[in-house]
Amino acid sequence: MTTAAIESDEHKALRTAVAALGNRYGREYVTRVVAAGGHTDELWSEAAKLGYLGANLPEAYGGGGGGITELSIILEELGAAGCPLLMLIVSPAICGTVIARFGTEAQKQAWLPGIAEGTRTMAFGITEPDAGSNSHRITTTARRDPDTGDWLLTGRKVFISGVDIADAVLIVGRTEDSRTGRLKPCLFIVPRDAEGFTRRQIDMDLESPEKQFELTLDDVRLPADALVGDEDAGLLQLFAGLNPERIMTAAFAIGIGRYALGEAVRYATERTVWNAPIGAHQAVAHPLAQAHIELELARLMMQKAAALYDAGDDVGAGEAANMAKYAAGEACVKAVDQAVHTLGGNGLTREFGLASLITVARVARIAPVSREMILNYVSHQTLGLPKSY
Repeated sequence: MTTAAIESDEHKALRTAVAALGNRYGREYVTRVVAAGGHTDELWSEAAKLGYLGANLPEAYGGGGGGITELSIILEELGAAGCPLLMLIVSPAICGTVIARFGTEAQKQAWLPGIAEGTRTMAFGITEPDAGSNSHRITTTARRDPDTGDWLLTGRKVFISGVDIADAVLIVGRTEDSRTGRLKPCLFIVPRDAEGFTRRQIDMDLESPEKQFELTLDDVRLPADALVGDEDAGLLQLFAGLNPERIMTAAFAIGIGRYALGEAVRYATERTVWNAPIGAHQAVAHPLAQAHIELELARLMMQKAAALYDAGDDVGAGEAANMAKYAAGEACVKAVDQAVHTLGGNGLTREFGLASLITVARVARIAPVSREMILNYVSHQTLGLPKSY
């Protein structure tokens, strides 16, 4: 797979270096970890030592001083090697970005160096059982204890990744506006062992080292400094994390799609029936070429979204990030499906390891926001059409 010519030499070198790391582990490593019920600790630790986990975080706090552009390259290349690190989306991209942009100095000192060096991990909790894609229906609420100034957080979250390996969860809750009485979003750092904070692992039909959890918060008492940023700037802070989430999900999807396509191309080149490799037949070659084109187009939109975000254009990045996530999710699903089809029966065997990617690829269509909600966003935000909801 070629690297876009629009990338700098530095970014091309980064791709090469990360690809070398990923290829030392590969898909077999992930399969082995999943079978053992473990986590990708070795890869995570080595990526941290090489400076990849904190590539987007400020140098003053142990990061690489880059942006989402660099972090998306890292995730894409690990995915293309068959071993994507899903927590790259959650810990440095979402939580690290929010704390770096809006956290207090104490919060930055407490979390950013550890996130960058891989010794601390933070999960992100926004989705709720009854809210789904409608973040305005979030019912997790925080109220002040008038005697102590502490926060008391109550609510439920669902489909939260990596809580078992996270030191804390950045929880999206709502507080009451003293002027209007309306609820507004706020973000809180909740330690994993906080009293009243419990988790239940969800039994997923998904082969991934990262586990999914349902969380319950029952009057979880938090100190006043658990609040991240300004209580009155909730939406701005929330979308500061959600835009990188969409960009990184696109990187995850493009990487997985590239891996599947690479396996299919290799097979089509080597598999010979009727005196010629099956890849010589247009019925096999053309769908693979289409998959490649669609992945490349999705990458271009991802690069645009990352560039806009890193330049500080939150509005422009919001539109591009949603489009990138949509395009990458669609391209990934098609690439994986075509790869499995190219291998025929072999595509469904554990030996070739592509069948499990069918479920993984669907994740990019569903999370963190469905393709239908992205189409809603583009319909009324970009095209100016009336809202349907």
